[in-house]
Amino acid sequence: MLPMQGFLIAITAITLVGFWEWTQFTESKSRYLAIIPSVAVLAASLFFLPTSTLELTIPSNEHQIILLVGFTWWLIASGLVLTFPNSKKLWHSNLPLKHIFGWLTMVPFLWSILLLRADHYMLDSYYGAKLVLLVCLLVWAADSGAYFAGKSFGKRKMSPAVSPNKTIEGLIGGVITAIIIGWGAASAFNIQFESTSSMLGIFIATIIISVLGDLVESMFKRASGIKDSGTIIPGHGGILDRIDSLTAAFPVFAFLYFF
Repeated sequence: MLPMQGFLIAITAITLVGFWEWTQFTESKSRYLAIIPSVAVLAASLFFLPTSTLELTIPSNEHQIILLVGFTWWLIASGLVLTFPNSKKLWHSNLPLKHIFGWLTMVPFLWSILLLRADHYMLDSYYGAKLVLLVCLLVWAADSGAYFAGKSFGKRKMSPAVSPNKTIEGLIGGVITAIIIGWGAASAFNIQFESTSSMLGIFIATIIISVLGDLVESMFKRASGIKDSGTIIPGHGGILDRIDSLTAAFPVFAFLYFF
C-alpha cells in the first residue's frame, strides 16, 4: 500500500489524465493549450492547501470549502443532466464555463480522496484506505445492482436524452444492492458513523449521486459528439469513463462523512 505522499502523487497523476481527457469537452482548437488553465488550477490547490499527512488528518477550513464546492457542484450537475437537452443551451457554447465544470469535477475529487485516505492515519494507517475502498464498493455495487435490476424490471427512463438504458427501477435496485454491500463492508472494516441512520443517509446520497455522475459525463460526451473520453485503457475507453461515478461519489461522501 502506498504511503500518503505516494498516494498523493498517484491521485494527482489520475487527475491530470482526467483533465487531459476533459479538454475534448471544451472543443478547443488546441488540447495542449486547453489543459494549461486546468493544470494551473490544480497546481494552485496543491500549493495553497495543506498536503502533509498530519494536516490532512484534520480537514482545514480550506479543505472544507473544497468539499462544499464539490458537493454543491454535483447537485447542480444532477439538475443539468436531468433537464438535458434543455439545459444544454445554458453551457454548451460557453468555453470558460466548460473549463470550470472540469475544475469542479476533478479538484474536489482529488481532495476528497486524500482527506478520506488520511482519516485517523496516525491511529491506524489503514483506516482511511478502508474508507476509500468503502466508497468504491458502494459505487461498484450500485452499478451492478442497477444493471441487473434495470435489465429485469426497467421501464421508466431516468434521462432518456442522455442514456436510454438507465431506469428508475435500475436506480432502486442499485441503491438496495449498494446499501447491503456497504453496510456489510462498513461492519467488516469497522468504519465509525455517528448512527445507523447517518450511515444510511450518507450511503443513499452517495449512491444516487454516483449514478447521476455517470450520466453527467455521458451528457458532456453526447454534447461534444464523443463516444469515449480517451483510449488509455484499451477496450474500456479513458480514465474518465472508468471513474465518472467516483468523481461524483467521493466529494459527496466525504462532505457528508466529515461535516
